[in-house]
Amino acid sequence: MSNTTQSLTTHLSAHLAQALAEAGGWLGFDDFMARALYTPGLGYYANDLRKLGLMPGASGGGSDFVTAPELSPLFGQALAAQIGEALERTATDQIWEFGAGSGALALQLLRALRGKVRRYTIVDLSGALRARQQQTLQEFADQADVRIDWAATLPEAMHGIVVGNEVLDAMPVKLLARKHGVWHERGVAEDRGHFVWADRPTELRPPVAIAGEHDYLTETHAQAEAFMRTVAGKLLHGAKEGRHGAAFFIDYGFPESEYYHPQRHMGTVMCHRAHQSDTDPLSDVGLKDITAHVNFTGIALAGQEAGLDVLGYTSQGRFLFNCGLARLMTLARTADDTPEALARRAQASKLVMEHEMGELFKVIGFATPDAVGRSPWGDAAALGFASGDRTHAL
Repeated sequence: MSNTTQSLTTHLSAHLAQALAEAGGWLGFDDFMARALYTPGLGYYANDLRKLGLMPGASGGGSDFVTAPELSPLFGQALAAQIGEALERTATDQIWEFGAGSGALALQLLRALRGKVRRYTIVDLSGALRARQQQTLQEFADQADVRIDWAATLPEAMHGIVVGNEVLDAMPVKLLARKHGVWHERGVAEDRGHFVWADRPTELRPPVAIAGEHDYLTETHAQAEAFMRTVAGKLLHGAKEGRHGAAFFIDYGFPESEYYHPQRHMGTVMCHRAHQSDTDPLSDVGLKDITAHVNFTGIALAGQEAGLDVLGYTSQGRFLFNCGLARLMTLARTADDTPEALARRAQASKLVMEHEMGELFKVIGFATPDAVGRSPWGDAAALGFASGDRTHAL
């Protein structure tokens, strides 16, 4: 561990220890996770360490994990087909991206939708990532036909299309542990200078009953669902002004019936660092990502209850094929058949292969209804959900 990383985790650990002391010696895991990820200057997403990029050994590597846009530009090009359709259906020319990472997806969308997008707004809590995004999007800095903004707060009304790739999984979760038939909230305490798990009996429960009496660990997602309600409220306020919108979120997760399956008894919290994963979020704080899988049923209900229509829900692989990924791969093969291009296409195939990202990652879409409750698509299916829609599974 370098002096820089050692100093960072030492300072963040001291901050967390002080927060624990002020809270009486116990923090809920959602509070701990929020501080570990977002404490200004120290948290994982708030410090200057490189976080995402290419796979190990590739030029520009040295990151902790790779997201779909970094894996292949074909991801953004395929997604652009759905976003372009949504821009037309809602008669808007704006995109809002939450958690834009390196800016790779923004670059891919702006290039593919050139002339259709007049304003692209990024909402990101990380100042370090914001600087990297600005560098990535430099080619658009002086373009007169498109405006790129960074927003720290949301306006009362949002117009346009919302995009979030791997943003929901980074939102803090509560941990619930059933031990000997009794439910506890799992939190964090300190013991001789180390963070340790500490459970307290609770009235909180998972959204569905977990069959059996065996010990069981899982998460609930109040913050992600509150985020969904907030986005819905902003889009619906815009719709009242006659400017409709839609939202698309891509992440790894399951519908409720799979998420809270009796056999999924160890929870889904994972950490990522240097393209390795582990299940210990209490160590090396600030130096690794902490995530949990998404309960897409909860996200769908939060959006619906706020007033949005669910456009569809399907696997990432099916969504990208619906959006023309196979055609894009064929065009890429025709244009460039060098060994380097073949390697890039092999990377792109991971986007849709079932044992890679194609099945684990899901896509969910929402839209603002009109005055009589119809979405901008009417009775038609949105492009990405034209086949293989799994909304019934939510």
